Amino acid sequence: MMKSYNSIKTLLFLILISALPLACNAQGDKNYKLIGGPCEGCEAVFEYGDKQLNPVDTLPGFESAKMKLQISGTVFENDEQTPAEDVILYFHHTNAGGIYPTIGNETGWARRHGYIRGWIKTDNDGKYTIFTSKPGVYPSRTEPAHIHITVLEPSGKYYWIDSILFSDDPLLDDANENSNKIRGGAENILVLKEQNSLFIGERNVILGKNIPDY
Repeated sequence: MMKSYNSIKTLLFLILISALPLACNAQGDKNYKLIGGPCEGCEAVFEYGDKQLNPVDTLPGFESAKMKLQISGTVFENDEQTPAEDVILYFHHTNAGGIYPTIGNETGWARRHGYIRGWIKTDNDGKYTIFTSKPGVYPSRTEPAHIHITVLEPSGKYYWIDSILFSDDPLLDDANENSNKIRGGAENILVLKEQNSLFIGERNVILGKNIPDY
């Protein structure tokens, strides 16, 4: 009886050892790491589920928006020259009334960020484009209208970068215009140009630029 018991234990041990690689693979090959200091809601960058990510995305509400935006840009490696491919950018922002709108059945961070959100993955040239609506300022008018961006690098590093702002916003101040300290580098205050009822702006990103502990 003892011999049979030991044989069963040995068999179970071998099965467990053989399953470990599968368990590790199920967790993915990357070690995801939040860097750059605390970030409430950065985990939303992972909430795209089984959606196939592309370099171009249209956020909900674009078709009915009074002020339609096209925001494009290039994501560069930390050397500020090499285009960075397969970088995921997560965007979310308010509606024209300054509210993060919800339907009521949201889960995860969508309960806070609302449904005006989306994800892109940069192409081989590091380029991306989103089509969305222009956000409004919070009803409290405590800060300029903005579009939040979270970066997820192929290496697994993820972090927030400074939001997209708009040059015509009366709530902009000197602190917003200090380009030497912009997280993600490049220029984050967009000067929009109108073309066929579409307002176009550019927001480039430099990976790790001004991100602590990068």
